[in-house]
Amino acid sequence: MLDIFFYILLLFNILFLGISLFNWLTAPRIKNSNIKLNDEPFVSVLIPARNEERNIPNLLNSLSSQNYQNLEIIVLDDNSNDNTATIVNKFSDVTKSRLLSGVLLPETWLGKNWACNQLSNEAKGEYLLFIDADVILDSSAISNAIRYMQEYNLDMLSSFSTQQISGFGSWLTIPLVNWLLLNFLPLKFVLWFKNPSFAAANGQFILFKTETYKQIGGHAAVKDQVVEDMAFAKILKRKGYKIITTLGDNTVFCKMYSGFNEGVNGFAKNFFPGFEIPAMLFYMLLLFFAVTFLAPFVMALLSYKFILITAIILLARIFQSLPSKQNIVINTLLHPLQIIVMLYIGVLSVNRLNNNRIEWKGRNITKNN
Repeated sequence: MLDIFFYILLLFNILFLGISLFNWLTAPRIKNSNIKLNDEPFVSVLIPARNEERNIPNLLNSLSSQNYQNLEIIVLDDNSNDNTATIVNKFSDVTKSRLLSGVLLPETWLGKNWACNQLSNEAKGEYLLFIDADVILDSSAISNAIRYMQEYNLDMLSSFSTQQISGFGSWLTIPLVNWLLLNFLPLKFVLWFKNPSFAAANGQFILFKTETYKQIGGHAAVKDQVVEDMAFAKILKRKGYKIITTLGDNTVFCKMYSGFNEGVNGFAKNFFPGFEIPAMLFYMLLLFFAVTFLAPFVMALLSYKFILITAIILLARIFQSLPSKQNIVINTLLHPLQIIVMLYIGVLSVNRLNNNRIEWKGRNITKNN
């Protein structure tokens, strides 16, 4: 019986190692390359900002240094109770940005989706680039994203930012995002195949062709979705549009969460809702994660054969860490603890959704709440 268990786990982990290796070799990346486009279509850079006084100066500084010139920058102050609006106004001359004041959130909308909808109504660009306020861009980011859109005739591009991680608590949570992405989804498949199963997107940096955005109904089409970026990706796939999912590489950066508690709360907000499956099936998925990626470390204490499986798991972490620009040593040493934390976050995510207790930036964002 132990031998059967060993071979099943071995096969699964060889498969996931193969996906990780494939992503390391082929995953689309927004590279830092100072290209000059022959055609620079007008781009609207749209930034929803709620209580972002800590982050937004870095984003606006990075936007002021873009080598892409044909753009407008619009920031929406989403009813902040800090100095977000004051800071944006101070940058307005440097970035030539406009500040909008958000109107009251309608009952049927979630906050970020409503903010993005207001921004899109003010935008004039041929392309709409939605960026979270905690993102920082290299000077070539927008030009290289537009190059991708033109080269592949894309309707949407999104990027999983290179995370700026500091502190033990952050290392226990933030790497889980790219682990889930690069361990299970060959990113090239998002571009190659029309099946909605091969869909992924990250709302931190998401670029639409404006015509396509309007055709699918814009943010009104996802107004009550907690994980609106994934919802967009699946809608576009189902309707036959062309999308790509990239890694931020050395061009798109983000300091997503500060510390363990913020990471847990942020991840719990999206984890269970993002899978769009019943709670029981999600618990079975968590069990699969525990058995496949954690149990071999315990079993290796009982049978030396399982050391091979732990080695494969850690080798996969290396191939996931490299394209993510994450510390290989930290991710391999902390892997068992990260999986334990992920299981905890998964249970927490289900409980909070079932009890209408998913909150972010002072709002209850529970779907249909």
